[in-house]
Amino acid sequence: MERRDLMKATAVGVATAALGTPGEGAGQPGQGGQMKPIDPVTSRIAKNPEMKYRALGRTGERVSLVGMGGFHLAKPGGPSADEAVRIVHAGIDAGINFCDNCWDYNGGESEVRLGRALANGWRYRTFLMTKIDGRTAKAAMSQIDESLKRLQTDHVDLLQFHEIIRMDDPERVFAQDGALESVLRARQQGKLRYIGFTGHKSPAIHRHMFEVADSHGFRFDTVQMPLNVMDAHFDSFEQGVLPVAVAHGTGVIGMKAFGDPFILDSKVASPTEMLHYPMSLPISLQVTGIDSLPVLQQALEAVRSFKPFTPEQRTALLARTAAVARDGRTERYKVSTHFDGTVQNPQWLG
Repeated sequence: MERRDLMKATAVGVATAALGTPGEGAGQPGQGGQMKPIDPVTSRIAKNPEMKYRALGRTGERVSLVGMGGFHLAKPGGPSADEAVRIVHAGIDAGINFCDNCWDYNGGESEVRLGRALANGWRYRTFLMTKIDGRTAKAAMSQIDESLKRLQTDHVDLLQFHEIIRMDDPERVFAQDGALESVLRARQQGKLRYIGFTGHKSPAIHRHMFEVADSHGFRFDTVQMPLNVMDAHFDSFEQGVLPVAVAHGTGVIGMKAFGDPFILDSKVASPTEMLHYPMSLPISLQVTGIDSLPVLQQALEAVRSFKPFTPEQRTALLARTAAVARDGRTERYKVSTHFDGTVQNPQWLG
């Protein structure tokens, strides 16, 4: 395929041709030469009746309302490697079918630990996502291949461009010999199914990524962004990006409900309220860091007890958080480089 044709090809169509359906050969052409769509990944994963599931945008996938964050599986001072495996297994048994990760998390150890946890058949009970930092085609392909080795799999279900935090990042991704070229080739080769992007810095940068994609005739399957009780008051992704994503049919992945951990430390709301707030938005799921079995149980209980906020409940909660949220000090990822791995390690960009 030519570059523009690769951009326009649907993720489902490419995955059909490259991966086929388990137990069968590659997808077969249907009428008009179009590939017959394969079943969504999650249609083959048993659902737990105590978990809630939502549509992942227009992909046809249904994902658990909470996803397991990858960074915390190997964070400094966090769980041991054996404990991380137990956490992942307990989460999957409880119905969590979405696993988050990234090529750069903890020097790759987060992917190594998740790969170990997903061995021996556990991989087929998950919708697996990871992220890459590379902005060049060469860096992107190298990181994709390294992630697959660490994760002990031949493909991920979703690959996302990580840390879209500079206004020129979209142009770099979409440039000739940019990262998207390798990601599209990797999708054609069956190394991934869906494509998304993430970032935590500015709603304007996220909107620009959508604009650049639109100008190239490309549609992202997912977008990941901070959504929490503080964001609504300060440079808000909820107000500035969420409507754009919904209009595009893009699956929205919330993150940073606890602000890692500055929102949690503010104590203006309970952890359950902090999770219920983004769950009440039109998102597909909320990724949350889980570094112990008690924290896992807290997330599962938040799902079990979740009911969408009424307008009155939302107004009351936002009134409690307004004063603390106003200057962005609980959302350091927006106002500092504290969370910017690619600023601290520019060589990751390629």
